Amino acid sequence: MSGVVPDPTDAAERLEAAFEYRVGDDRLLATALTHGSYASEHPGVVDYQRLEFLGDAVLEMTVTRYLYEQFPEATEGEMTLLRAGVVAEPALASVARVWGIPQLVRLGRGEELTGGREKQSILSDVVESLLAAVFLDAGAERVEQIVQKYWAPMIAERADTPGGRDHKTRLQEVLVATGRDVEYTVTETGPQHARQFTATVSSTGDDLATGTGTSKKRAEQDAARVALEDVLSTEY
Repeated sequence: MSGVVPDPTDAAERLEAAFEYRVGDDRLLATALTHGSYASEHPGVVDYQRLEFLGDAVLEMTVTRYLYEQFPEATEGEMTLLRAGVVAEPALASVARVWGIPQLVRLGRGEELTGGREKQSILSDVVESLLAAVFLDAGAERVEQIVQKYWAPMIAERADTPGGRDHKTRLQEVLVATGRDVEYTVTETGPQHARQFTATVSSTGDDLATGTGTSKKRAEQDAARVALEDVLSTEY
């Protein structure tokens, strides 16, 4: 049985409104909206995997350039954290919903029945695929305009809010972006009037760092700070 097939005209019109530009290649647009489950039910139909691969690189490069130009005082580590937050799956899925992607993606029957239209992984993949389609159809400048419209506000919010400077929040963003979880364990020592807290932050079963403080919160923040420095130095 075939999955739901959104109206291609509707897809083009809705995305034109979102992008303020219409993708000229209808076949390219259709591919960008085609999940593998749909392609497997329709021999000869191409899914978006290759476009997603390209779009991931295009988005990261465009956001990187934006950060470099708009935040001249930011360190490499600060820019890395900002980028990690706005190219992570949750951020891309939120953009996908603004664009109306849940109603436009082409899914196979099985994926349709299991709630594929609301899966963050699918929504984020389609966003990257569409950016690749725009890049191929109109070039990097058009992608930059889209990033200015939809990613710049997210970047500004993360840069300006206390959460943007919160070590625990920033560590969470970096690790979640790579599919890892974050856990903290805290122990207490010392007399009641001078308690000392020690926190250990771990991810996927591995201890990342240890921090200390005069409260549980401060110890966790200190551990997250140390872990961030180590993660950024080894992975970025």
